[in-house]
Amino acid sequence: MKLTGNTIFITGGGSGIGRGLAEALHGLGNEVIISGRRKGHLDEVTKANPGMKSVELDIASPESIKSVAAKLIAEYPKLNVVINNAGIFSVDTAEGVLDDEVLVSTVTTNVFGPLRMTSALIEHLKGQDAAAVIYVTSGLAFTPLAMAAVYNSTKAAIHSYALSQRYKLKGTSVKVLEIAPPYVQTELGGDQQLNDPRAMPLKEFIDETIKVLGTDADEVLTERVKPLRNNVGPNEYEFVVKMNDMMTAAGHKS
Repeated sequence: MKLTGNTIFITGGGSGIGRGLAEALHGLGNEVIISGRRKGHLDEVTKANPGMKSVELDIASPESIKSVAAKLIAEYPKLNVVINNAGIFSVDTAEGVLDDEVLVSTVTTNVFGPLRMTSALIEHLKGQDAAAVIYVTSGLAFTPLAMAAVYNSTKAAIHSYALSQRYKLKGTSVKVLEIAPPYVQTELGGDQQLNDPRAMPLKEFIDETIKVLGTDADEVLTERVKPLRNNVGPNEYEFVVKMNDMMTAAGHKS
């Protein structure tokens, strides 16, 4: 992907990976618009990065998505890159009765959100000379963390959707890319994850991701996530057990 001269919209850009990507791409000379529900976070990021813009968006709301998409098309006619980053993480109980509120909110935010957002902008993107739809999934889409079965499943669903959409858009100006992060030091899983020394430092993740994003790769993978991504296959469960036993023994709570 070309790393300069784009107009880029990023969901969930007020913190974590979304903010890191926004700041890195802004620094490379792109026009960047971030979105999220927390206006205070958005204002903090735009104040720290003069020239960056923001718009409030509830990714779980079809009405909010429709309104923001119309605003983006009207105010940023050169918009050519959408990064679907917004998501939520919750521990669940696949071994028992699921909390329906957790189930619905996770699927609505992590699956319906990016699909609706992309759908609302896809015809505009197809009219650009060079465009990209980018989905931020997770290494857990391929090697799941059992305590967050619903979260893992939503990311696996987006991976599958990206494969189909990439095929359907071949021959157009729109590329479909997937960023699959490893365990990264962000607030996604709370303070424990943010401060966990086992997690990849955010800056290190962003630097490596931007480097790979600037290539022709359809899947943007850091070295740390490759063991998770490459485990998929007939005997994958053995590694799933090994990883989950290790995380359980280490007292992983996020």
